[in-house]
Amino acid sequence: MKRVVTLLLALVLSLSLTGLACAQGTLRIGMTASDIPYTGGQTDNGFEGFRFVGYQIYEPLIAWDLTRGDRLAPLVPGLAESWEVRKDQPTKWVFKLRKGVTFHDGSPFNADAVVFSYESIKKKDAPHFDPYGSGQVSFRLASLTGVHKIDDYTVEFETNKPTSFVPYQVCYMLIVSPAQWQKVKDWRKFAEQPSGTGPYKVTRFVPRERLELEANKQYWDSKRRPKMDKLVLLPMPEPTTRLAALRSGQVDWIEVPPPDSIPQLKGAGFQISMNSYPHNWTHTLRLDKEPWSNKLVRKAANYAVDRVGICKSLLNDTCIPATGVVYKGHPWFGKPKEIYEYNPEKAKALLKQAGFDASKHPVKAVHLISTSGSGQMLPLAMNELIQKNLKDVGIDVDLQPVEWNTLLTRWRAGFKTADNEGLNAWNISWNFLEPWSGFGRFFHSKAVVPVAVNTMPYINPEADKLIDEAERTFDVPKQNEILARLHELVVDDAPWIFVVHDQNPRALSPKVKGFVQPQSWFVDLTAVTVR
Repeated sequence: MKRVVTLLLALVLSLSLTGLACAQGTLRIGMTASDIPYTGGQTDNGFEGFRFVGYQIYEPLIAWDLTRGDRLAPLVPGLAESWEVRKDQPTKWVFKLRKGVTFHDGSPFNADAVVFSYESIKKKDAPHFDPYGSGQVSFRLASLTGVHKIDDYTVEFETNKPTSFVPYQVCYMLIVSPAQWQKVKDWRKFAEQPSGTGPYKVTRFVPRERLELEANKQYWDSKRRPKMDKLVLLPMPEPTTRLAALRSGQVDWIEVPPPDSIPQLKGAGFQISMNSYPHNWTHTLRLDKEPWSNKLVRKAANYAVDRVGICKSLLNDTCIPATGVVYKGHPWFGKPKEIYEYNPEKAKALLKQAGFDASKHPVKAVHLISTSGSGQMLPLAMNELIQKNLKDVGIDVDLQPVEWNTLLTRWRAGFKTADNEGLNAWNISWNFLEPWSGFGRFFHSKAVVPVAVNTMPYINPEADKLIDEAERTFDVPKQNEILARLHELVVDDAPWIFVVHDQNPRALSPKVKGFVQPQSWFVDLTAVTVR
């Protein structure tokens, strides 16, 4: 009997140790956001919200493949197994939905959930319309005008015109649980008890302090079930605070480490992860009001900025200089006539040609900037250097810093509001993940606020023609050629001050294993472990 008890104890101990060995720990991330991104489905805080909250708790019909770092992230099936445009009706797209998927609350994912989620964003008279969530994402779904259920696992989306951009819009629409919303019937309460189909589910939420998620052990894709037990998200907008938290062991991962700390972090054994991705850091200019209504002044500003100095001296080679919307080597770059290198003398000559003079008649402008935020890099230090560069040639810019989410809210409203009327530009980093995000929403005359976010507004019939042609083109190489011509046009018009492309630096504890840095704004956390 004693031998049996001993064997049983040994077996229990062995199983316990095996369980400990299989447990992959908790990953704690220091974000740049100043608050927890909105958890009610259509998240806020820019793409950092999608990165750590939206795409972890919820899923879209079409997802991103984030498993490799040697290519731009392509689209792959998500909650939809397949999709196609109707040949006889090119304004209608049919999506075949994945079966056997459940929400975190146990209810089934089906066509009703897709219709419900779409209506929560686009149907203002629906009882389940989410005004806040809609404000974060509706402009990304600009072509979609309706959806209806064909059967339990088939839906049909309708668009306002034939467009090849539909998959790139659907990937931003996150699917929420209708059953969970019916329980609470209030989006604020839903955000406290969210329910998606994603690989992680919320267990604890403390505003402005922390969001705790645990692995969804019933996640439908067995190959992507999380390898770690828990994910903790901590808002840390101040770079030095993030750095101190990493060094002290308070967190295991930080976004955007201070560039001058990178050599020391490497020396201490921390991992520094970087990769190119579709990002540009820019000042978006107001084109219907002086001084930026003058193309010569816009070009002068672009020649005044020392991009190489920003990347090397300030950011320790964690970025590359930007002379357009996309970077050189990208399929859409083309052959722009203007290459905006650092040339203060040329900037001064252009200003003089435009009728301005540094001593007698300087250019004056007011720019809204952020203190931190998704893709914003180190906005205060970078903007101070840009302010000096511009001042040196005769452009006097008054920088007005605000919190990131505040800046996004004001930007979406456009320049012609009481709060924004006195502004001449905003500094927001953009993505060019796909044609609509990179070009359509900014440079088409029909994308002006409130339809989309052409806040400048940029009005150019030739740009409209090229965007429309690209949208009608389903052949990707041909579409790339069209977009390259469009990029050449935009660079010459200089509606933005092009500054840099980020390299997406983050610092990780040596305990973090399995992370692959994709060429994307988003990350796959399902393969990550902490040991």
